[in-house]
Amino acid sequence: MMPHYHEPLFRPPSEASSLIFQVTLGCSWNQCAFCEMYTTKKFRARPFDEIETEIRAAALTYPKTEKVFLADGDALVLNNKKLIPILHLLYEKFPHLKRVSSYALPKNLLVKSVNDLKEVQKAGLTLIYYGVETGDPFLLKKINKGTSREEMMEGMTRAHEAGLILSTTNLLGLGGRKYSKQHALNTADLLSKTHPQYISFLTLMFPLGKGRFLSAFGGDYEELNTQELLQELKQVIENLHVRDSEFRSNHASNHLALKAHLPEDKNKLLKTIHRVLQDSTSSLLRPEYLRGL
Repeated sequence: MMPHYHEPLFRPPSEASSLIFQVTLGCSWNQCAFCEMYTTKKFRARPFDEIETEIRAAALTYPKTEKVFLADGDALVLNNKKLIPILHLLYEKFPHLKRVSSYALPKNLLVKSVNDLKEVQKAGLTLIYYGVETGDPFLLKKINKGTSREEMMEGMTRAHEAGLILSTTNLLGLGGRKYSKQHALNTADLLSKTHPQYISFLTLMFPLGKGRFLSAFGGDYEELNTQELLQELKQVIENLHVRDSEFRSNHASNHLALKAHLPEDKNKLLKTIHRVLQDSTSSLLRPEYLRGL
């Protein structure tokens, strides 16, 4: 049987085929100006016995499960005494399991030592989705991210040292028209200094309106149009210097879905963006009605 989900439920695009278990509900921070994913939920960690019951039941129905995603917003907020038994149970009940992943906040990684993270990795958490959003210190404050650029980078360093695979999410359009350049350049710089294995871009959208975002950001936000968003993405890629990273912009929020390996595919990415910028009717552009979060 399927686990009982407390809606709304979110997962990254690459976890479409994963079995999902909500080990926490909501987000322990839940104050980012741009994010309304968990505003309807009060954060809490679920009791182990509830999670255990769901894992045991799901294992009977889906015994060949290979990937598991731990929801909601930041399962890594759990201390190791709570998280590691969950991981052990997953690998015990799903003998074909190859990967367990979760979202992670910078604060999650800063609270844990490198040894703590190594224990979690050894227990089977292999990949974390890490919300960078922007590498610009000023914008991190404007969006109420709750972490500094330095803390963001320290968390990523700890993840690398622990052997965790790091998939970063970054937001196009976050600085609006006024701060687009510094957002692009500083995000590229942060990623170039931290070398995450996966680099993903989403586009800022306001499905519930701009009120929450503008109340934190202030009145100097002007939304970028499609051409400006593509120019911003182009500027990021031009200034991105990573050793070995998979690049993705295949999220439904984006106008242009790209997939490449960096650094070798950098010129190919830039040529594609340039071609689309020259032709606003390009079939490569996602129709507006197909965009969403």
